[in-house]
Amino acid sequence: MEVTNKLVKGGEFIIKETDAQDVFTPADFSEEQNMMHQTALDFVEKEVQPLLERLDNHEEGLMRGLMEKAGQLGLFGVSIPEQYGGLDMDFTTSLRVTEGVGGGHSFPVAFAAHTGIAMLPILYFGNEEQKAKYLPGLTSGELMGAYCLTEPGSGSDALGAKTKAIPTEDGEHYVLNGQKMWITNGGFADVFIVFAQVDGDKFTGFIVERNTPGLSLGNEEHKMGIKGSSTRQVFLSDVKVPKSAVLGEIGKGHLIAFNILNIGRIKLAAACLGATKMASTLSIKYANERVQFKLPIAKFGAIKHKLAQQAVRIYAVESAIYRAGMDIARMEQELLAKGQSHNEALLGAAREFAVECAILKVEGSEVLDYVVDEGVQVYGGYGFSADYPMDRAYRDSRINRIFEGTNEINRMLAVDMILKKAMKGELDLMGPAQAVQQELMAIPDFNLEEETGLFAAEKKTIQKLKKAILMVAGTAVQKYMNSLAKEQEVLMNIADMAIKVYTAESTLLRVEKEVGTKGEEALSTQIDIARVYLADTVDQVNKFGKDAIASMTEGDEQRLLAMGLKRFTKADLYNAKDARRRIADVLIAANEYAY
Repeated sequence: MEVTNKLVKGGEFIIKETDAQDVFTPADFSEEQNMMHQTALDFVEKEVQPLLERLDNHEEGLMRGLMEKAGQLGLFGVSIPEQYGGLDMDFTTSLRVTEGVGGGHSFPVAFAAHTGIAMLPILYFGNEEQKAKYLPGLTSGELMGAYCLTEPGSGSDALGAKTKAIPTEDGEHYVLNGQKMWITNGGFADVFIVFAQVDGDKFTGFIVERNTPGLSLGNEEHKMGIKGSSTRQVFLSDVKVPKSAVLGEIGKGHLIAFNILNIGRIKLAAACLGATKMASTLSIKYANERVQFKLPIAKFGAIKHKLAQQAVRIYAVESAIYRAGMDIARMEQELLAKGQSHNEALLGAAREFAVECAILKVEGSEVLDYVVDEGVQVYGGYGFSADYPMDRAYRDSRINRIFEGTNEINRMLAVDMILKKAMKGELDLMGPAQAVQQELMAIPDFNLEEETGLFAAEKKTIQKLKKAILMVAGTAVQKYMNSLAKEQEVLMNIADMAIKVYTAESTLLRVEKEVGTKGEEALSTQIDIARVYLADTVDQVNKFGKDAIASMTEGDEQRLLAMGLKRFTKADLYNAKDARRRIADVLIAANEYAY
């Protein structure tokens, strides 16, 4: 496989190798990035955590007050240009800050809605007058924002919205009528980004101020989790707004909605990352404190397995998040150098890596669900008690698999976007896929000279797993052609293969790079983490591949593909039990998530 340079394309990881020196890892964070992260962590610990119960009870003005404090600290303005009161920092720093607030339960939900889907549409699609009017207040925390897309009859099918925007006879205003639901920050927002259909079929964005006559709110929703965030319905009854309230172009609202979602997905993964580290630390501390059979339960193998596997999955998804985050930042710089505006460059970069953003949204939310679920199990009966912290963590986690497009939608989108890039000639999948087909028909060469080096075997395994993806995806395309979109189960199988391989490769690259500067001994447990995750990935890719092959083939073709899958998912046995014990011992000694 070809080795890329620093500037890669979205989805290329399936067909190309990456040099470890070209990836960004958490060891590369600057002092400024770590300082901003610490500011966010301190804010959550000192300002948010003591108020969780009161937030959950919707104490009037409490969440808004916290949001105003966050704005005053500069946490809202990380990615906002200085001319609008922001800090104008890079994309990786914004991810780092998002991770920092991630452990704040319902607070990061309000934070992400405000700084992401409420502010960014104005920043990226607003005209200069709109930016000057709204961004300074939204950046400082004087104004609060909300995003109104979902309706009772349109969730994943966002473009099926029924809200109407009818121009007045003089053409100077639009009258909006409709209903929006699940609107985060709805109870205290001053500015709403509202999507409506102009002339019945021109999906368009509008900026609507809270005090506009005809805009009203429903009651706070009763939710399973994230109870402290404000979630209300927004009703629009003859809401008259000036034509200057149109955001972007008439009929181009889908560009706003979908481009902002790319950024939102990777940021949601970063927020989930912050929450996983908090939940892991809680699990470790409790395991050290809880004594059964005259020993702390942290001494028992079953608990060590849980603590270690939490850490393995956290470390792996963190590796993938910041790998992709820097790829987006580098692409942004490339587009800026080509003369694009700041807004066009970041949107273009996020669009280029939309596949990775979708992958990370899925993996980030599912890792958090895993970590808090095992956290409840570590706490045992106390984990089921609302008097202990895992109850809230467990309930708050669940929404993340629905936010920013359900995980099912994101799985199918990831595969769809890869295939579309291939069809447009932006990604050469055909050549590598044909090479894999030829390899299937050839007699295996057992006399190949083995490469040497610390991760030689692991790199070879990753290469073979990518061939498994190409084999299964290529078969699906040939089998179903234009009707592939209807085979959602197969698409999700392929997506799961890609998600695991991208994350496993990111983890291996991170460890390889850091071993190069710190040495094997210093990174011994991180090496264990990379190998445990890869061992799990091999089995998972085999399972997903078998499910897809069995569902779309039969007879000789099925036997040939099954044989190929076995070849591509073959790896030496690895003693993951002992590795997990070593990983857990470091966590137990540190009494916190330590990687």
